[in-house]
Amino acid sequence: MTIGKIIDGKAFAETLRGKVADGVGAFIAKTGRKPGLAVVLVGEDPASSVYVRNKGKMTVAAGMESMEFKLPASIGEEELLDLVEELNADERVDGILVQLPLPPHINEASVIGTIDPAKDVDGFHVVNSGLLATGQEAMVPCTPLGCIMLLKDELGDLSGLEAVVVGRSNIVGKPMSQLLLAENCTVTIAHSRTRDIASVVHRADIVVAAVGRAEMVKGEWIKPGATVIDVGINRVTDTEDGKSRIVGDVATAEALAHVRAITPVPGGVGPMTIAVLLRNTLVAAHARAGLPRPEGL
Repeated sequence: MTIGKIIDGKAFAETLRGKVADGVGAFIAKTGRKPGLAVVLVGEDPASSVYVRNKGKMTVAAGMESMEFKLPASIGEEELLDLVEELNADERVDGILVQLPLPPHINEASVIGTIDPAKDVDGFHVVNSGLLATGQEAMVPCTPLGCIMLLKDELGDLSGLEAVVVGRSNIVGKPMSQLLLAENCTVTIAHSRTRDIASVVHRADIVVAAVGRAEMVKGEWIKPGATVIDVGINRVTDTEDGKSRIVGDVATAEALAHVRAITPVPGGVGPMTIAVLLRNTLVAAHARAGLPRPEGL
């Protein structure tokens, strides 16, 4: 039985961060300043806190300016919007990221909509969503862009391939489908209401699973030789020993007998997200400085 390849997202992300660091050095030489990333964290969510800390470390390691704003969960929406407006006007700031989720009393859409689209390194602003949907230059959400980079590195030209995206979120599913269309794939979005989802997935040369349900996509659903990108991060508890572990949206152990290649969880898509965030910040800095996009990014 042939076993599919495990795609090393950590190694690819490390290479991408190296390219970004080189680009940062060239940017500083041209402009006399560092690209700046401002990250806003509201409340004390443990997972978000760890993520923000990692972002800060990697931002500094890439040679950029890291600005962190930690706010209490009780902060009012107007106060948060005022901070975003200040960051919009701050010439040192090229990228603004407000860590989601936000507390229930704050309207996420209002906060995202207040970010200057040119500094929206998360790619969530409706202006960037619209630009992406119409095939124009846009800031693209980090996770889907990372997925496309991994796919092109593995497969080369994606033109003509059939792709199925499982999940229709604004953060991953929808932008992922737009990026695949831009690569001339034939794209289907499957979701919780899709009839006979197994047969829909089985058509695909490329499967992107981003639905948030542990090991929902079974090995037998995968067409032999397909490439699978597993975006899911789900914590499950083993019934025997009570220990928890992280699994994706794909039953990887089953899928390995069917796939050409698959991203593992953890160690696949996850490391790409921060690397692409740094890439987006550098691209935004170039655009704000009137410089062409850095080569290779």
